[in-house]
Amino acid sequence: MSINFEYATEADLPTITAIYNQIIPSRQATADLEPVSVASKQAWFDQFDPHSRPIWVMKDNGTIAGWVSLESFYGRPAYVHTTEISIYIDENYRHHGLGQKTLTYVFSQLKELDIDTLVAFIFHHNMPSIGLFKKNGFETWGHLPDVADMDGKLYSLDILGRRFK
Repeated sequence: MSINFEYATEADLPTITAIYNQIIPSRQATADLEPVSVASKQAWFDQFDPHSRPIWVMKDNGTIAGWVSLESFYGRPAYVHTTEISIYIDENYRHHGLGQKTLTYVFSQLKELDIDTLVAFIFHHNMPSIGLFKKNGFETWGHLPDVADMDGKLYSLDILGRRFK
């Protein structure tokens, strides 16, 4: 598998949305309960900027294997150097080290983007993602107990963070 990272384009949004929708039934990585539409993700997609808040797609010989985004954190000027990272990998590419390749790539781009802090919001029960981030120097900065109600069950959310300065 030869993965390269490219800035996401408008043409990638249907695939980005499809990959996002794959994980919803697992209740592992998003608090959405039903699949979302491409139209409903359009405003979200439009807020990204390759020079400061990019979305990259991971491509394997032209096929999108996943995506990663760096989204503004909390929407206030004082947080300009902090972003929330989200990684979603197509079900056919999971468990092949793509999460690690993605983090390594993102870390290499932070200086150019003028980002010095990453935060990740990860469900407490999503041990594979928590393990990946902790292996890469992220620490638990917060724990929100039982904040998500999915299918009548309560789930906790962890906030993981890492500074790069």
